[in-house]
Order: sequence, then structure tokens, then C-alpha cells
Amino acid sequence: MLGGLTWLITQIGLGFYNIAYAVSHPGLWLNWSDKESLLRFVYYGGSTEFFFAVFDIFLVLTVAGLIWRPFMWGMVRLFEGIANWVGRAAAWAGLIMVGQQIIIIFLQSVFRLGEITMSPLGIGFSHSITWYAEGLKLWNAAVIALCVSYAFVQGSHVRVDLIYAGVSHRAKKCIDMFGALFFMIPFAVLAWMYSWYFLWRHLITPKVSASDQLDLMLRKARIVKWNVERTGFSPDGFDYYFLFKILILSFLALVFLQAVAFFYRSLLEFLEGEESQDKYLDRDSLGEGEEMYEGTH
Repeated sequence: MLGGLTWLITQIGLGFYNIAYAVSHPGLWLNWSDKESLLRFVYYGGSTEFFFAVFDIFLVLTVAGLIWRPFMWGMVRLFEGIANWVGRAAAWAGLIMVGQQIIIIFLQSVFRLGEITMSPLGIGFSHSITWYAEGLKLWNAAVIALCVSYAFVQGSHVRVDLIYAGVSHRAKKCIDMFGALFFMIPFAVLAWMYSWYFLWRHLITPKVSASDQLDLMLRKARIVKWNVERTGFSPDGFDYYFLFKILILSFLALVFLQAVAFFYRSLLEFLEGEESQDKYLDRDSLGEGEEMYEGTH
């Protein structure tokens, strides 16, 4: 147990060092014209070092927020604002999906076309109807991946409540903090570490994995090359499936940010009492409040 505690303290300390080193030496991991730099980026993006760097930032922000609560409220508003902005923008993908489906059905049924050609800015872009039909999955995935945190902020998720409604305000906040720390954040972190390599296995060759050490990655740098996988389920079907893997990482990043925001909000509402419930919460309205107000006058 002592050895594990020593390892944890050491990793936390190294996290601050790694942050400073990465910021002061950006060319070592951002200069992708250098293959070793590219593979350092791939390795550290799903590594233990990256986890503790993020963990150290979380610790610093938490301590600063506890010292000055307006700062923590500011982080809550920022992270929830990001979730709302991304979700409201991504929700338009649903309309695009419906419009694209209508066009596909119309062109197939009425004009019996087999492909669609577009030339924006004089650049030809031609794909089969099957390509566009399979591409509908991307818009659906965008709504799911990018709107999940937005739906959480808006309180739109279905919840199964066995004890939550009957406990006190502070007990509810303790349950919320526990859920954020021990369910939302661990899920996002573990899924990120494997999804990160899942993405890069379809972008470069030779393939990389979560078990690869940095020295093995750097040895691969001599033969690494871009190899974006564009294999569809059918010969002329949608072939940009790497975009789905990017959406997975986007989904996990949004879930992580929302977990931090939910933890901070729950902590602040625990410390400040019931009068702070839903403070600064930006939820959409369909006009129900205005109708009720007009009905009373």
C-alpha cells in the first residue's frame, strides 16, 4: 500500500513537470512533419502521463475554486456553456439528416438517379446514392455523440430513482458528487485511453496499440506513414468511417468536461445550500413559462 501511495504522489509530481515540459517544447509533439513528433503525440494522448497531467489541472482548478468560489462557478458556467453550445449546434444535424433522406428518396423514386454530383466553388464532388444513404449514419452519430452533454445539462436524460427524491438536499449533492467522481469520470478516462488508439490505428501504419511503450513507438517512426482507412461496408458506400472514431473521442471529451462541471456544481450547491440550486443553469425553454405568465394576466 505504501508503494502504491508513493507511486501516486510521484506521478502527481511528474504531471506538473510534464505539463511544463510539453508547453515549453511544443515542437516535440506538435511538429507532425517529424514522424517521431507525431508518434509522441499518439503515445502521450492515451498515456498515464497524460492522465496525471489532466488530473493535476483538475486538482489546481479545484483548490483555486474552493479558495474563491466565484472562480468555480465560472468554470461551471464555462463547461456547461460548452456543452450547450456544442449540443445546440449539433442538433441541426438532425435536420440535415432528414433533408438528406428526403432528397435521396425523391431522386431514387422520381428521377431514378444512381449518383449525385455537386460542384461547390467549381470543385466536382460525385458519389453514389448508396454513399449518401449510408452517410446518414454520420449525422445520427453526431447528434448522439455531441448532444449527450447538452441533454444532461438540460435534464433530458431518463433517470431511474429509487432513493434520490426522498433524501435531503445535501444528501442529493453527495450522491451527485459520488456519481461524477466514481462513474462519469472513470468511464470517460478509460474509454478515452482505448478509443484514442482505436482512432490512430485507422489513420497511420504500422498500427499502434495501448500496450506500446514510447521507445517502441519511436522505433516505428522510421516506417510510419499516413494511411487513412476508407473502407465502406459496400463497394460504393460511405467510406469516411474514421469520422465516427473522431466523434467517439469528442463524445468522451464532452462527457469528461460535463462530469467535472457536475461535480463542481454539486459541491457548490452542497456548500451554499438549497438557495444555490440550479444557479446560473442555462436551460432551454419552449415557451411554457411565457404562456403561463400571459395566462395569469
